[in-house]
Amino acid sequence: MAEQRVMSSGGAKRPGGAGSGGGKDDAGDDAGAKKGGKKKLLLVVAAVLVAAGAAWFFLKPAPAEAEAEPEPVPGEVLALEPVSINLADGHYLKLGLALQLVEGAGAHAPIDGSKALDSAITLFSGRSVEELADPVHREELKTELGHTLEEAYHHEVIDVYLTEYVTQ
Repeated sequence: MAEQRVMSSGGAKRPGGAGSGGGKDDAGDDAGAKKGGKKKLLLVVAAVLVAAGAAWFFLKPAPAEAEAEPEPVPGEVLALEPVSINLADGHYLKLGLALQLVEGAGAHAPIDGSKALDSAITLFSGRSVEELADPVHREELKTELGHTLEEAYHHEVIDVYLTEYVTQ
């Protein structure tokens, strides 16, 4: 009789059901597929959790109470001596200022009014009498001066009052 020979490569099954490794390769392939599937599932779940956490962090509304700064408590009012400022066309403005300070301002060092006077002179000088006579424009200049002084005095000044405002 003729002998039947079967050539196998790697993990191909032999006639009789046994693989080249004695049946262990089939079980190893199944275990490898299960491990790979579990790893993929864990990676997908982790990616979804990271994406959900990032979305929550970046898209959540900011709490208004936590970010809102408390209103400064008004302290004393520092009145400054009036100053004469040169305007356009040979006119003058006599300007008196008072600074509304926050409570406790000047505790470390007294507040010096020279920064406020310098800022006022810089802002008002060279303007026309007609421009300064307009109440709307005067209020805009006062607001601008207030913002300038708030920065110059490191938020120790919360408001500016015009105590004298005479053009000539």
